[in-house]
Amino acid sequence: MGIDVARVEGMIPQRYGQDAKEVPGSRGILAALKETEAPWAIVTSGTRPLVNGWLERLKLAHPKQMVTAEDVECGKPDPACYSLGRARLGLSADTPVLVVEDSPAGIKSGKAAGCHVLGLTTTHSEEEVQLAGADWVAEDLRSVTFEGWDSKARRITLQINPS
Repeated sequence: MGIDVARVEGMIPQRYGQDAKEVPGSRGILAALKETEAPWAIVTSGTRPLVNGWLERLKLAHPKQMVTAEDVECGKPDPACYSLGRARLGLSADTPVLVVEDSPAGIKSGKAAGCHVLGLTTTHSEEEVQLAGADWVAEDLRSVTFEGWDSKARRITLQINPS
């Protein structure tokens, strides 16, 4: 008798959501992406019920595209999840992509997929994030300013003030 991991993970936000804290600065960035209809995705090692549960609980914007544990055979640091995210956004392999990550495995995954990576020190030390290969390091998303989305050029402009 196996455990239905997705079902169990889906209960976490319901049971423990009162303890949830969003990454500072994330609400503004996500709202700007949604408002301008800029393409973005969530790429996570979590299950779809877990991600949707947290987004609902925290009342954060939902992406049109998502890559979860159910979508890939190997998890991070394997680059397949970010390659799939890029494909789901309709971006070619040579289109610059920014990955925002808080774990060394995720940073390595994004770099291996050919992406630029902003490493956040929300769950790991600055040294761990740097050693994993992040291009920029910031405490959280308060260091990032959404400056705009050019739909014709398909380019998002962000200002990153790293820590």
